[in-house]
Amino acid sequence: MAEKGILAFSGGLDTSVVVRYLQEEHGLDVITVTVDVGQNESPETIETKAMDLGVKRHYHIDARTEFATDYVVQAIKANALYQNKYCLATALARPLIAEKVLEIAEKENVSALAHGCTGKGNDQVRFDLTLRSGSDLPIIAPIRDKNLDRTAELEYAQKHGIAIDTVAKKYSIDQNLWGRAIEGGTLEDPYSEPPDDAFVWVRTGDLPDKPTYINISFENGIPTDVDGLGMKGPRQIIEHLNTRAGAVGVGIVDHIEDRIVGLKSREVYETPAASCLIEAHSDLEKMVHTSYTNKFKRMVDTEWAHLVYSGLWQEPLRRCLDGFIDKSQEPVTGTVRLKLYKGNVRVVGRRSPNSLYDPKRSTYGAGSTFDQRLSTGFVELWGMQLTEANKLQEKRSTKT
Repeated sequence: MAEKGILAFSGGLDTSVVVRYLQEEHGLDVITVTVDVGQNESPETIETKAMDLGVKRHYHIDARTEFATDYVVQAIKANALYQNKYCLATALARPLIAEKVLEIAEKENVSALAHGCTGKGNDQVRFDLTLRSGSDLPIIAPIRDKNLDRTAELEYAQKHGIAIDTVAKKYSIDQNLWGRAIEGGTLEDPYSEPPDDAFVWVRTGDLPDKPTYINISFENGIPTDVDGLGMKGPRQIIEHLNTRAGAVGVGIVDHIEDRIVGLKSREVYETPAASCLIEAHSDLEKMVHTSYTNKFKRMVDTEWAHLVYSGLWQEPLRRCLDGFIDKSQEPVTGTVRLKLYKGNVRVVGRRSPNSLYDPKRSTYGAGSTFDQRLSTGFVELWGMQLTEANKLQEKRSTKT
């Protein structure tokens, strides 16, 4: 009886090619696991692809709610944007997928773990570190180990009768609830505008002439509702905003990204819900936190995003940062109003029972409770060292 290898299987080009490599070059009976985090492909379709490739057993795990609640919500609390752009959609999903694969690996008593990551990307780190944190089994990564490029993969697929859809032939796609990543093909020219056929979630033409307004409610930093529609948890909110914001052109991210391995990469993402939720959440924090908390939390958020992007979900520091972030969310309750228009999103209103904004003090109109005369002494003290330092510098310059 052949030994068994287990593969995180998406049904795309990379993992389909890996199934055949594991069978032919490693002599393994292959078990595939698809963890549904919002890929929007039917379980039956993916299972059929797997079985057509001759796998011995296929598992489908619906982890969409878990992904939204335990991973994406924490990213919202952290206003997580790698390099101020990328919402970490793929980066957040990989540790969850790897952990589910480990659960099945133990059940099936496999002798090897496998994934379809390349040696150029970030996912190899995310998968390897999570798998290694939970198992001592060997990790097989044929795309990386054999230094295969996309052309070689397509040729291998054609030679072995592996069906690949049209989009996969043009681009490399990864999709989940929190975002859709598009790479490869014409997008590798950083000066070339992404063609419309690269986008699925975000409308790129004939956008409405009237703005769309959305009210997002938060409790302790967690999104709880949109427009009073009675949303049933973060997953439904994310799915709703992906559709609604995407329909008015919101959510395209196009930037040059620094990968873990040192390469610069042109990355294109569709992130309608993330664009709205992070913008709204970070704005609400400004209203309820002191300036010191906001300043320090921005540093924590940046480090949190870097750790997750870099495949360090298991890093103890990330859990320590979670402790601070969770504590900081206690006053982050309220509603933020967004205006979506022609692909843009901006905050146009916010309110909170914990607001530190006092209109009676801040108003420039009559009846302000702020005594401006107090500012004279404050300014004198605030700039005391600055003014003295400049006076001394002027004296030194005069002497020379």
